[in-house]
Amino acid sequence: MSGFQQERDTLGIHLRELRRAAGLNGKELAALLGWPPSKVSKIEHGRQTPTEADLAAWAQAVGAPHAVEALTARLRALETHYVTWRRQLRAGTRPRQQASLDLEARSGIIRAMETAVVPGLLQTPEYAHHVLQAWVTLHRTPDDVPEGVRVRMQRQLVLYDLSKRFHFLICETVLRARVCPAAVLRGQIDRLIALTTLNNVALGIIPFGVELPFPVLHGFWVFDERVVLVETLGAEITVTDEDEIQLYLQAFDQAAGLAVYGERARALLSDTLVDLTD
Repeated sequence: MSGFQQERDTLGIHLRELRRAAGLNGKELAALLGWPPSKVSKIEHGRQTPTEADLAAWAQAVGAPHAVEALTARLRALETHYVTWRRQLRAGTRPRQQASLDLEARSGIIRAMETAVVPGLLQTPEYAHHVLQAWVTLHRTPDDVPEGVRVRMQRQLVLYDLSKRFHFLICETVLRARVCPAAVLRGQIDRLIALTTLNNVALGIIPFGVELPFPVLHGFWVFDERVVLVETLGAEITVTDEDEIQLYLQAFDQAAGLAVYGERARALLSDTLVDLTD
């Protein structure tokens, strides 16, 4: 169970205890709040995240207005672990890129595995523009893509800090995914070839046809051994539980053992360029 889910379960248990202390069953509380009974059940069992307004209404209905502050604090702590992209990007793409820049500056060893797109630290401006534009369009958030691209390019200066180490894993599917026009993808692959020569950067490509030790469901980033970021279609999840971080590190190491590096990686990238058609 993830840290996010554990915290949501804990919040639900606390709300259920408040309801029971008030002598109410779930249906009675739902009637007081004007909610369907299923909403009360889902919140109490950790299957739905309440809003701050939900918490205030709940506390009032069970005669515990004094609990609102503590409940809201729990919710805000929960939301730091699971943040929707619509919320993350509500002020545009630039603030989220700035947050990445700050996190990368504080990290000594950065590992990243991507299954669908080139990692942001390795993207060309043109490729980054198409990726960020797609995200803005999907989530209907403010369009400041040029600013987001500018900060993403600024982030890449960290690659030349020799006090830091980077290990990137990319599935070969990433090299063929048409998230941009073919001409842009060619430029991106050329950029990856050049980056394989950096002494503090390990770039591994996981080829088609290898037998994977686990289903590769999504990409993830590990910063030192203290935090993992997981991007889903709808949200970004922050993992800080030590056992869960070790699981991601174990998965990363297993995948890294299947990747090709150096000359073999450059050969694979070059072959992809030859195969790439408009």
